[in-house]
Amino acid sequence: MYMIDVEELFCKADDFYRAFEPKMRARLIGTDRRGDRCPGLSSSEMITILILFHQSHYRHFKGFYLGQVCRNMRSGFPELVSYSRFIQLLGRILVPVEAFLNAIKGEVSGISFVDSTALTVCHNKRINRHKVFDGLATRGKTTTGWFFGFKLHLIVNECGDILSWSVTQGQVDDRRPVPHLARHVKGKLFGDKGYISQPLFNALFEQGTQLITSVRSNMKAKFMPIMDRILVRKRFIIETIMDQLKNISQIEHSRHQSPVNFLINLVAALSPYQLKPKKPSLDIHPNQLALIF
Repeated sequence: MYMIDVEELFCKADDFYRAFEPKMRARLIGTDRRGDRCPGLSSSEMITILILFHQSHYRHFKGFYLGQVCRNMRSGFPELVSYSRFIQLLGRILVPVEAFLNAIKGEVSGISFVDSTALTVCHNKRINRHKVFDGLATRGKTTTGWFFGFKLHLIVNECGDILSWSVTQGQVDDRRPVPHLARHVKGKLFGDKGYISQPLFNALFEQGTQLITSVRSNMKAKFMPIMDRILVRKRFIIETIMDQLKNISQIEHSRHQSPVNFLINLVAALSPYQLKPKKPSLDIHPNQLALIF
């Protein structure tokens, strides 16, 4: 497993936050005296710890923080706070950690893939007793069955880099957030049959994006260039990415204590994936790109 260098990661997070904090403070509606107090750990250090957790072998953040950070990393984080205090401080870094992910996202290459995956927050038998996401999470259905929670929508390029992401309630149609997700994506966007929609195709076309999907069995066959047909079948790249995010970065679990912590956990899990030097990708030769466009 690829391990991020702690010093290198902290330098990236700290350089980003030093440039981002003045812009963030300039846009604040009001001020809070408590917000100016130093909590011990800086926001850069908290972002670093969260990203380190999501690329470690630990399955629980508490075990990682107490067993790894507090025991073996005190020299790197001399102002460590207690675990309970760290959890209390998480809310103040939601915006910075999301902005950090946007700062390291991939570049638009003209070839993109879109898909969604369910983020289950509890077992279906415990829906009526679930309180953390009461009024937020909803029932949804995928090809594997019903679930209770949210959906993560991703757009990635052929190199496996994340270009755009969004979270919706479980019952939301996969096609609804696509125009907003793809507002900065140009070229060809490949999706599965669930994205077939003439209004969606027209909306994306006006934005400079061509939506390409395979056809259903009850639809008439349509002409499609050979390279587009091949790339539609290469959609497994985004499915592989979803699998890694769930099984390695732990974007899906039922231990969330608040909606804010759920969002921070999700964004902090996407960041170490984006920082990986080797990701699931398609080996496309420059000569093949000429055939696509």
